[in-house]
Amino acid sequence: MTATRALALCTLLATPAQADFLDTTWTVTTFTGEAWFVDPASLTGATQYFEGGYAEGAFYACDFAGQSSTYTTYAADEFLANPEFIAFAALEDPRLSSAADIFVHRITCEGKGDAAARRVLYPFVTTDGRDVAFYPFEGGIFTLEPAR
Repeated sequence: MTATRALALCTLLATPAQADFLDTTWTVTTFTGEAWFVDPASLTGATQYFEGGYAEGAFYACDFAGQSSTYTTYAADEFLANPEFIAFAALEDPRLSSAADIFVHRITCEGKGDAAARRVLYPFVTTDGRDVAFYPFEGGIFTLEPAR
C-alpha cells in the first residue's frame, strides 16, 4: 500500500460518521395528533438518552444488553410520500419538510437473552439538521430536541 493510500485510509477511519446523529439526550417538546391512552403533557420535558450500547428514557431503555441500531436515509419528498410514514405529513415542522436528508432509525435491544427484556424503537426519525427528532406513538407524533 502506498503512503498516500495509507494516509487516506487512516483519515477516513479517523473521521466520525455523523449522518445518523442519535447519541445525545433528547427532550420531548411537543405532541401532534390524537392521544389514545398516554397523556402527552406527562411526557413533555421528559428525556430519551442514547450513548453507545446504553439507552434510557421516556420511550425506550437498554442497559448494555445488546443494543444495535441501523438507519435508512430518505430525501424529504421520498419520506413524506412513503405510505409507512404518511402520519408525518400532518407535522408542520420546517425542520422535517425542508431537510435534505431524513434518517429513519431502528434501534433494538436484545435483552441479554431475556425475551421479556427485548425492545424495538422504530421509527425514530432524525434529520441532517441534527436539531430535531420525531417518534410516532399511539395516534400522534412526539417531537424531541437535543438537550442544550
